[in-house]
Amino acid sequence: MHGWWQDLTDLVLPTECGGCGRPRTVLCPRCRAALSHGAPRRVRPVPEPSGLPAVYAAAPYADAARAALLAHKERGALALARPLGTALAGAVRAGLRATAAGAGATGAGAGAAGRAVLLVPVPSARRAVRARGHDPARRIALAAAGGLRRSGTPARALAVLRQRREVADQSGLTSRQRLENLAGALEVAAGGARLLLSGPVVLVDDVMTTGASLTEAARAVTTAVYTARGREGMRKRKSGSRRKEGNSMCGTPEMAGVHGAGDVVCAAVVAASPGSFGIDRN
Repeated sequence: MHGWWQDLTDLVLPTECGGCGRPRTVLCPRCRAALSHGAPRRVRPVPEPSGLPAVYAAAPYADAARAALLAHKERGALALARPLGTALAGAVRAGLRATAAGAGATGAGAGAAGRAVLLVPVPSARRAVRARGHDPARRIALAAAGGLRRSGTPARALAVLRQRREVADQSGLTSRQRLENLAGALEVAAGGARLLLSGPVVLVDDVMTTGASLTEAARAVTTAVYTARGREGMRKRKSGSRRKEGNSMCGTPEMAGVHGAGDVVCAAVVAASPGSFGIDRN
């Protein structure tokens, strides 16, 4: 029985470790440890783009972590989504704790008051999704949300960002060129802004290099939420309803934590460029 079961398993699981190539394992213990790299921490690209939210990473983008992310993204090793999601969930928790501590909040911070933290993945280019057959950041975000829920943090993945225009391949571009390439490239899908008003937002991605993608994602989310709040306020005024104190849809956070619904709390990634780990001005 073991023989046919192993053959069937090989159809859906990688036959070698995504980090080091060790046979018969999705990710070996050593490579799992490399993904955790101690406690997730705040990372800062150099130069740091204006508008980039605080970013937290689980590991440097090197060695086993880099190999595992590339295996998942480019070679279709989809079983790696779960361990990569576990690493991303750790970075999300680190960001929530740091944000809560910085504001002097108590309890669950951004996940307080029963609101789920919304993990909003940065979308891949449409042509890349077609070529790969999947969107890596979205898949990892779903796994991370599941891990957060299992550990007691209400969370859901909310893939509401879309590319509104084609962008050039980012490889080989400088930090400034990447910012220019992505400026105005993302938007929130129709109806997505109202979904964003259901909880605080953590932007997520698999890798951060220059921070350009996360900066553009933050702009797109903030713009959509601001517009939605304005429309909701106008609707309430026209209907003659009394504006309730603490209604986050009208711009005042009602959470017993750090941020209100729709606010970008921070960003989290599985891995970031090694150089971004060398600066910590907290």
